Amino acid sequence: MRITDTIKRRSVCRIFAIACTLLSLLCASVSAPALQNESAVYAAKTIPVKAERKANISGSVFSNDKASIDASNAAEGYVMLKYTGGKNVPIKVQITKKGGEDYTYNLKSDGTVEVFPFSVGDGDYTINIFENISGSKYALAFGKTINVKLRDSFLPFMYPNQYVNFSAGSEAVKQAASLVSGKSTDLEKLDAVYQYVVKNFTYDKVLAKNAPTGYVPNVDAVLKSKKGICFDYAAVMSAMLRSQNIPCKLVIGYAGTAYHAWVNVFIENIGWIDKAIYFDGDKFSLMDPTFASSSKSSPDIYKFIGDGSNYKVKYTD
Repeated sequence: MRITDTIKRRSVCRIFAIACTLLSLLCASVSAPALQNESAVYAAKTIPVKAERKANISGSVFSNDKASIDASNAAEGYVMLKYTGGKNVPIKVQITKKGGEDYTYNLKSDGTVEVFPFSVGDGDYTINIFENISGSKYALAFGKTINVKLRDSFLPFMYPNQYVNFSAGSEAVKQAASLVSGKSTDLEKLDAVYQYVVKNFTYDKVLAKNAPTGYVPNVDAVLKSKKGICFDYAAVMSAMLRSQNIPCKLVIGYAGTAYHAWVNVFIENIGWIDKAIYFDGDKFSLMDPTFASSSKSSPDIYKFIGDGSNYKVKYTD
């Protein structure tokens, strides 16, 4: 079969970066990284989260000779996938909630376990794993439809996954803990993380132009180099905030006409701040760490950031 236009559009091999100014928006291609193999990364005691995390192991593992779908922790908001076909070929995953958008990812072909969120809430999700057979043609290796009933609606945005890949020992988690030390509210913690990224990171123009196929942020590497593209900024901030019990969505969509990534955050007693996570003490305005950093927080950039109409959401992870 031939992968549909939806898969091609969503493919994380597509253009995925931003420009440093409003008049010049660059993009970079992205794909999928290897996540840590051990499912213990997702166990209850590894990373603190707002909701009490308990593994919901129910033996819901489905497989054939080419792939496996471990839905044991569907109630926790994620599924663990693995390709076991033995072929060194491109592998794609399509996760679709009934009546919703197709979420398409790359998957390692070497048997690496990778984690993907059920980010659209309760419902029936169809999970299909495709293997490349030639050119742009893919064949279904394995698929399964799973009914998901989340234990807590925040969970898909609290755990690590393929895009927001961290563990209890990650440097990003340690840095976040240092940044929020002494902060008593989630707003103060959010501001501390945001200010750190905006003031210390720089936009990587070289990577934006030459991102390799298969690129996805390594949050600790990005933290160490303190530079990256939009996907890097959003992944680092998401990892830091999630590690501090703050639900955070890594959002993929458009800033103007450019494919882009940013973050949305849930603040207790306020709710999801979908178009604004910068708080100046009086009001919120749309916070985009890449634009704010690369522009040195110029008024023109903040005017653009503050206008939510410039942002069109496609997916959340």
